[in-house]
Amino acid sequence: MFEDIETHKKLSKWIIGTFTACILIYLGIRHISHVADAVMWLKDLLNPLLIGLILALFLNVPLGVIERHLFPKHPTSRKTKMRRPLAILLSFILVIGVFVGVAFLVIPELIDAVSIVISSLTNGLDQLVAFESTADYSKIPFGEQLSQIDIDFLELKDNLNEWLNQLGTTIMDTAASAFGSVVATAVDFAIGLVFSIYILANKEKLKSQITRIVRVWIPACFAERGIHVAAVCEKNFKLFVAGQTTEAIILGSLCAIGMLILRIPYAPMIGALVGVTALIPYVGAWIATLVGAFLILTVNPFKALVFIIFLLTLQQIEGNVIYPKVVGAKINLPAMWVLAAITIGGNLAGPIGMLLGVPAAAATYALLKEATDKRETHLKTQEKEQMGNSHKQNIS
Repeated sequence: MFEDIETHKKLSKWIIGTFTACILIYLGIRHISHVADAVMWLKDLLNPLLIGLILALFLNVPLGVIERHLFPKHPTSRKTKMRRPLAILLSFILVIGVFVGVAFLVIPELIDAVSIVISSLTNGLDQLVAFESTADYSKIPFGEQLSQIDIDFLELKDNLNEWLNQLGTTIMDTAASAFGSVVATAVDFAIGLVFSIYILANKEKLKSQITRIVRVWIPACFAERGIHVAAVCEKNFKLFVAGQTTEAIILGSLCAIGMLILRIPYAPMIGALVGVTALIPYVGAWIATLVGAFLILTVNPFKALVFIIFLLTLQQIEGNVIYPKVVGAKINLPAMWVLAAITIGGNLAGPIGMLLGVPAAAATYALLKEATDKRETHLKTQEKEQMGNSHKQNIS
């Protein structure tokens, strides 16, 4: 009797829960615009915390390496207290220093290159204006045909100057109008930076607290499984960041060495730029190619063409050979599945999908392999038990 009552209670709870979930799903679909607005409002509200969490995830990789090599011999209580803050400081200096250093190398050269191009265009138009007013077309091959071409080079120069002035005005207006959003983004980033420092400084305590909450409020079977999945994802993400960094260093070094062999200008600077932008999936390669080609174009147009061909060839080798081998070896994922994860992630979510697709695939691969091994062991055990029972029955 009591068992029937308990069964009815469980069935009633299941029916009520299913009915409630269906109603919520229906209301969510019916008012999808309001749900989207609520999600965006919540995202804007939590934006600084999300930035801090992402920064902490990435900075945790160099933090662990630096912390392991700080004061390895003769540890004292004072050294132990200083280890974590000093490791956090060095991690920030390392990461920010790389990006700022490359920016200081590239941006001044890029500004000079733009100035050279504008000056060359202006001087070329002046020379064409002077040539048009003094040229004797009768002494030039195809002079009659050239004299019939009516191009006002002086007007072209005036249009170029007017366009540059309008461009400068547009940039200033855009910067002024975007000043508020830039300030808001900077404030969010600053808050996120502070939040990431707190996360990194107390990561063991936070991990313990979250684990405790999960185990208390979630059923035991789901809680332990969720904690294990989170641990596998964390491990694979760390290995992925380490592999991505290694691959970027290899690509930047190969680019600089190849440019030196081909005697292409700006080899060290463009090699550093290629290495840093390689951390940005898909888009980074095109940024490095366009910026590098533009800088070299101001020195030697033929070398700029050689650079484009060389870098595109190097990127194909890197994407199909180096990247799957280096990153796949770090996260124990076969090269075929690395390429598959990049392709599927890129098609689903663009550059972000390419970035997160590989560690997600590695975690899925590790969990599936683990589950398969357990299932295989379980089936073998059942098979042995069945063989043992059949053997006993035959004896009896």
